[in-house]
This record gives sequence, structure tokens and C-alpha cells, in this order.
Amino acid sequence: MTPKTRSRLNHHASRRRHRNPVDNTGIIPQLAKAAREVEAAAARGRVSPANRTKFQVAALLMREEKARLKTDSSVSDRERDESMKRLDGLAAILAKTAARDTSLIALLDAKAPTTPQAREMRKQMLFAGGVEMVVDEPEEAEEPKEGLEQKILERQVLPVSVKTRVRSSPFLAPDLSKIRPLEEHYSRLRNWELLSPMLKAFETGAGGGAASMYLPEPPRFDRVAPQGQELMPHQAQLIESVREGHRTFLLADEPGLGKTAQSILAASVADAYPLLCVVPNVVKTNWQQEVHRWTPGRRATVISGDGHDVDAFSDVFIVNYEILDRHIGWLRKIGFRGMVVDEAHFIKNLQSQRSRLVLQLSQAIRQHIPGVDPLLMALTGTPLINDVEDFKAIWQFLGWLDGDKPAPKLMDALDETGLVPSDPGFLAAARRAVIDMGIVRRRKIDVAKSLPSKRIIDMPVELDSEEGNSIRKAERMLVERLLARYDRMIAAADLPADTVDENRLRMLARQEVEESKASSAGDSIFSMLHRIGVAKSELAAEYTAQLAHSVGKVVFFAKHIEAMDRAQTVFENEGVRTVAIRGDQTQAARDRAIEAFQKDPEVQVIICSLMAAGVGINLQVASDVVLAELSWTAAEQTQAIDRVHRIGQDEPVTAWRILASQTVDAHVAELIDSKQGLAARALEGTDEGEIQSEDIQVEAIVTMLREGLQHRLGN
Repeated sequence: MTPKTRSRLNHHASRRRHRNPVDNTGIIPQLAKAAREVEAAAARGRVSPANRTKFQVAALLMREEKARLKTDSSVSDRERDESMKRLDGLAAILAKTAARDTSLIALLDAKAPTTPQAREMRKQMLFAGGVEMVVDEPEEAEEPKEGLEQKILERQVLPVSVKTRVRSSPFLAPDLSKIRPLEEHYSRLRNWELLSPMLKAFETGAGGGAASMYLPEPPRFDRVAPQGQELMPHQAQLIESVREGHRTFLLADEPGLGKTAQSILAASVADAYPLLCVVPNVVKTNWQQEVHRWTPGRRATVISGDGHDVDAFSDVFIVNYEILDRHIGWLRKIGFRGMVVDEAHFIKNLQSQRSRLVLQLSQAIRQHIPGVDPLLMALTGTPLINDVEDFKAIWQFLGWLDGDKPAPKLMDALDETGLVPSDPGFLAAARRAVIDMGIVRRRKIDVAKSLPSKRIIDMPVELDSEEGNSIRKAERMLVERLLARYDRMIAAADLPADTVDENRLRMLARQEVEESKASSAGDSIFSMLHRIGVAKSELAAEYTAQLAHSVGKVVFFAKHIEAMDRAQTVFENEGVRTVAIRGDQTQAARDRAIEAFQKDPEVQVIICSLMAAGVGINLQVASDVVLAELSWTAAEQTQAIDRVHRIGQDEPVTAWRILASQTVDAHVAELIDSKQGLAARALEGTDEGEIQSEDIQVEAIVTMLREGLQHRLGN
């Protein structure tokens, strides 16, 4: 064995990373290159997971090289000093980069766990630095949770505007008067196991009565809702409770009672800004619109993908569960003073990733300003999916539990009962104590006097898939094609190029409608409405499944077979049992489907063709209707809703109209509302102002062309 081979197999020499400190060979140039690449990415505000791994490996190998230089007797003092200077410069680069993107700081820790990707990159960098044989570092056994946290750490992104927002966040003084002393106060319950009795109290309904806290009477005058909007009495009661100082709520009102509006206005009254809203993906757009509707002076930003479009100086941040893992790093640093979790039953599994992320965020928010209670609201029409154990995650989110033990405020409330679990009456007293922490539950039937007998609520959704992009592209092509024809008409009439002639636009639109009826072109107004309906059917089905879990039975209407088929697939994946009414069914099959929906408690959704089931059937066993696709007239929608809103219906009926934002779908809905008196029909059942479907089609095209001209002219 040659001396060179023996040196390579030596434990220290096998990690030889340095050949000549003055040339570009050895491991140090490799580390410098990696550090510069991450530094450049951080300067652009786009540190990818691969760059994060590269940053950690560079820091790891820098420490290893320093340790080697200190003990390697084959290195001269001059070489050692020169290499140490270069490594110190490398350390400065890494520190500067971490200061620019503070989420990298944790990766500088020598104890930070490494991933298989990091270990493989370490081998590659060593080999590039001249180490032919690399001895793997021994891997330490990692708990599954630690492995998950490291995986999440590698996914972190940092929107550019967030860094400025974090640096500009003001110091908020703690409220020392509300900080509990470190020493634990004496409690007669301190040695008792309390979580199981509390859960049992809800399981058995100990003490009876509705699970809803005391709420003050609504104020005589509504000074909270903006002009043109009005709170219903049950909504005003919760807002008044916030005004009186209550800050944690499990708001379990049934769908249709305005939980979103209540939470948005609660944040306004509590001045809980910036506010974080964690919501299902299907309702992100609706949340943004509701913020603008109820608090017009507040800015809301929707976090999508890697967050490149995030406005970090917004008042309200809206993010969906699926991408929390990418954004939790910077979300924990913004300094939120309030947090709302919509469809909070999504976090019922304490072992799931999204549950742990939501709980980490709520804990960071509770600890942000010592002594100051943030606004925390869990919204769900279904607080229990399987059993009372589902309460645990929500109670932890609200800060009522600390692990499996009552948090100090809840412990104080339990102490005030004067009872222990072995005493008669403890279960009822414990249930009441938890309810008074902030559980609010109202049903539609409970507040029926405040609700109209029939309402239509628009639910905007964002078509952010490739299919949605294709639809929007087709719309642009339609507008461009028609505007080119309009330009020729204007030029032929010898009019200025920037002329906006409503009569010519309407003439052009009417001609397009006539041509579209005789053509199956992919960019016609009819084919686009068809494509939009099919594309949004999956989102409509997802929302319907959420409703079904909350309220029981839901009627789902669609116009096209493809939309019904896609919805059926979503319901199967969600574990929602369905029946269907289609145009090609026999009368016997149709009757069996209706009977199953009416009588079988396991059947939650009936999927109905808007044309085949719009008349002649009775579905009043449900009080919620989802309209997945639009008709050209309100009469068809009204007929569909009236399958539920009919004699024998004991509850107010809510119809949820699913609209694809930023498409012609939204234009059609607005035209139906403005031209056909939809609000009057929804409240009073009248058909005043009914116009022909062709007029809606023409007006929809005119609206698109008008917007195209305005965009062209820069107005």
C-alpha cells in the first residue's frame, strides 16, 4: 500500500479537502461557489429548497474543514493561516446571506438535522474538491416528527415584500398587568386528569342545553357594518361580545349564517391586524371578496404558490391549508394579532402535518405580545366529525388546552366551579366552563325570523389550473377577434381609432351570438360557458362535500353531463354517498334516487341535471342547494331552488351559486342580477324584469368587449 493510498484511507486524510491554499483546487473553492450561489438567490428573494440544502452543506463542510486544519500536522502554519482566512470570509458570506433570509439561520446550527439530499450533496462537493473516498457521517436516528420538520424547512419560501414588512414591524409593548407569575398558583384540580372528563361532558351532553356561550343583546344601532351592508341580529351579538373583550371563539354556526362576515368584523372591532386566515383552497377568493365587502378600508392579500404576488403590507393574509408548509417560516415572523381557521374540523387529526402547522402558528401568535390576547377564531359547521376527540385540536388552537391539560384560563374557570371530577355535577359544570370559553352554535332554524325564506349566495372560485388558464386564453382570443372586426367597422366609418360606440359593439355581439348558435367553435360564448361549468364542477363538488359534512343533505345542480361526472368522482374521493337524477333515466330509477335521498340518512348529496330535475320533484328534505353551473335565465335557477323551497320546508333555504372569477361566468351572473331582478325573486319569488336569454348572451359579450377597449386605451 502506497503512502498516498494509506493517507486516503486515514480517517482524517479521507476528508482531505485542501490541496493548495493559493489555487482554485480543494474543497474551499467549492464551498465559496456554493455560498455565492445561495447569496445571489437570497438577494433575489428566491431561495429554493435546493439552495437551502446547498447552504446547509456549505456550513457543515466549512466547520469540518476548520476542525481538520486545526489537527492536521501535514499542513504548514502558512497554509493553515491562509486557509483559515478564506474560511472566515466564507463564514461572513453565509452570515450575510442568513441575515438577508432569516429562515436560513436555523441551518447554521451544527445540530440541525440533515436530509438524504444534503448528505448526497456533501459527497458530491467533497468529490469535486478532490476527495476520492468519502466516509459517510454516521446517521442519527430521527423521530418522524423531526424528519417532517426538516422536510418542511427545505420547502420554505420568502416573498420579497415580507422582508421589508418584518423589518418595519413596530415593537409592541407587553401588557404586564395580564402576565401570570411564573410560579404556578395552587389549584385543587392540579393532580386530577381533566381532559377525559371534559370530553365526556360533551359526549354525554351533561347539564343539557345548547352548546353556546352567553352572548350580549345586539346593539340598537349597527355601527360596525359598512354602508350598504347590514348585520343580522345573531351576527351582531357575536361582534358585541368581541367589543366587550372576548377573544377566543369556536364559531360553529350552520353554513349560511355568515361566519365569514362575523370573523372579519370581529377582527375590525378587536383591531386584530395583521390578521391571518387559513382556509380551504376553494374559498380563498370568496374570503378576499368578503374582506373588501365588510371592511372596505382594509387590504387583503391571497397567498398562492410560492407567494411571489404577496402584498406583505396587507391587513389580512389569506392562505390555504395545502401550502402552509412552504410559508410557515415567514408567517411566524409577521407579527399577527389575530388568526381565523375556516373549516376548522380539517385540523382534527393532531398527528397530521396541517394540524401541527396550524397549532405552531397559533402558539407563535399567542406568544407574540406577552399579556395581550390575540383574536383566535375556529370556524366550522361541523366541530365533530367522528367523536369528541375531534375537539382537542381546536381547543389547542384556541389556547384552551396546553397539550392534554387545561391552559391557565380554562383551569381558572374549572377552579371556580368548586368541584373536582369525583363530585356530582362536575361534568355539567366543566361543560359549561368550556362553552363559556367561547363556543357559539346557532342553527338556521334558531334564527329563522332574521333570515329570508330563500337566499342566493355567490361563492367565487379561482380556476388556477391549466384548464382555467386555457379558458382565460380562449376568452382573450374571442375578445381580440371581435375587437379586430370592430376596428374594421370603425375605420370604415372614418371614426377615430379610440371611439367607443355602444351601438356598434351591441351589433357585433348580436352577430356573434347568431353565428355561435350555428357553430361549435371553441371560442364561442356558448362553448366557453360549457368549459367553465365543467372546470369549476370539481371545486363546486368540494364545497358541496364540506356543506354535506356540516348540514347533512345537499342538492347539487349542474347543466352538463361532464360536470356531473366530475362532481361524482370528487364525491367518491371525499367519501360522500350520492344518488343522481339525469335526463337519460327511467322514471323508476328517478323515483328510487329521490326516495333514497329523502329517506336514507347515509345519502348526503343528490346530483341533479338542471334541465332534467329543475321541475316536478320534491327535495325539501334538504335546505341547501349548490348551483355549480349558470343558466342563461334566472327562471331555470329559480325552478331548481324551488325543488327545495316549497311547502313542507321548515328551514330557510340557501342556494350557493358557484362563480368562476375573472371569466365571463362572473359577467353573466352580474347581468342576470342587474337585468332580471334576481334579488327580488330570491326574497319574494317574483319574476319582475325577466328578459330573454339571448339578451344576456349579447350583453355578456358587450361587457367583455367594453373591458377590452378600456384595457387597450389604458382606462
